[in-house]
Amino acid sequence: MTVHVAGFWRRAGGAAIDAGVILPVSLVLTWLTSALAGIRLPAGKQGELDFWLDLVLTSDPAVTTAVVITLAVTSIYLFVFQATIAQTLGMRVMKLRVIDVYGDPPSYPRAGLRTAGYLASLATLLLGFLWIGFDAEKRGLHDWIAGTYVIRA
Repeated sequence: MTVHVAGFWRRAGGAAIDAGVILPVSLVLTWLTSALAGIRLPAGKQGELDFWLDLVLTSDPAVTTAVVITLAVTSIYLFVFQATIAQTLGMRVMKLRVIDVYGDPPSYPRAGLRTAGYLASLATLLLGFLWIGFDAEKRGLHDWIAGTYVIRA
């Protein structure tokens, strides 16, 4: 069986579609959680970069809540779709799917490692994702951690 590994731009397109699904869900959940808990952003010039940087550096509860909810929604989304159908909605649109090194769909533990790998790629200031564009096998940090490839379906 011959497979064609997906490149950086095709995978980035799939990720952009996934972000279009994840972000609205995260925003609604963050809004609901903040409304129930009574958490609001402090007064200030919200259009200025230093205002947002101060909120992040001081671990403002509103910003922390938004980050935690977004990471949770993203992790659940990635794990469930990759473990069950070996592709996210964005991957389906871009005609991509995830396989392990043996050519099979990823197992639940492998999908869990891949999801953890996404967090590691994020923690490296996105270098784990950018690596896909430079790697001969077109694999990011999350692919190397989980032993997976993203191929054209």
